[in-house]
Amino acid sequence: MPNEHAVIERPTRPPSNPPAASGRRARLLAAGLPVALLLLALAVWASLFVGSGSVGAGDVVHALLHGDAANRGQLVVREVRMPRTAAGLLAGTALGLAGTVMQGVTRNPLADPGLLGVNAGASVSVVFAMSVLGLTAPSQYIWFGFLGATVAAALVYGVGSMGREGATPLKLALSGAAVGSALTSLTTSILLGDSDTFEQYRFWQVGSLAGREAPVLWQALPFVAAGTVFALLLGPGLNTLALGDDLARGLGQRVGRARLGAAACVVLLCGSATVVAGPIGFVGLVIPHAVRLFTGPDHRWLLPYSALLAPVLVLLADVVGRVVARPGEVQVGIVTAAVGALPFILLVRYRKAVEL
Repeated sequence: MPNEHAVIERPTRPPSNPPAASGRRARLLAAGLPVALLLLALAVWASLFVGSGSVGAGDVVHALLHGDAANRGQLVVREVRMPRTAAGLLAGTALGLAGTVMQGVTRNPLADPGLLGVNAGASVSVVFAMSVLGLTAPSQYIWFGFLGATVAAALVYGVGSMGREGATPLKLALSGAAVGSALTSLTTSILLGDSDTFEQYRFWQVGSLAGREAPVLWQALPFVAAGTVFALLLGPGLNTLALGDDLARGLGQRVGRARLGAAACVVLLCGSATVVAGPIGFVGLVIPHAVRLFTGPDHRWLLPYSALLAPVLVLLADVVGRVVARPGEVQVGIVTAAVGALPFILLVRYRKAVEL
């Protein structure tokens, strides 16, 4: 995704509703969470059931309960599709929450997890690990992606914090675009001189759930869990930031500390998603807008819905990628961009859908 995002800094006050209407709306949204959870369960089932190879519904059930290594269908489910589904759950949850937090903290409807240079930092670090250090296994070089994402985000936030006003949304977006462009140029220059690294890197760059090793997933799980809890706790603070910096300070919000915490949360989540599946685009951009259509601007509801529905998109995109090009596959990062583009165009036609 491009880093040159338009920024909207016009503070918006959430509409005031009568207490009775607010109570009904809250009950409806609470009742919708089990529906979202059911959709996620169906997406998980589809991810375990659909794909190349002969796998029946009974194989999926038996593989989940007590796998039989002698049964080919159950072996495919346990060794191939379960790690792939787990990767989709982790990456989708992380990207959905990271995108929602980024749009909330910057008040930018086009913000996505790449706004802080996270993807660009992860990419240049992975290329360095492959080309200079000679690391070839995903379990080895993928953690350099986490380190690169952290360093890039810290650099962007440091540059954006300069000046009297501190890290404003506009300065964060501009510094993110500048740092991201510089890091992307560095990545390209390394790849142009190393064809072997380019061959490895191009499969990682598009984003994929295939071939993910269980040790990598277990290593990423604590980071995704911590980032998820952290993001959900940011909901009230993001609602306050949406009112504008001056009003937020008047309500007792420490704006600089809130933005720094949100940035740390985004790095934690995006780094985890990068570790698991590579830099999958579009999920963190389109999911918050889709969820905002029925939750409104309240981040206390936006965040949990995004955490549930983003992995639905990732898993279904992965399933589509398995069946559209048989016997081969289309990488999930390509499918999410192709599938998500048209709905996003329809979303932005409605101005209220993109106002934060």
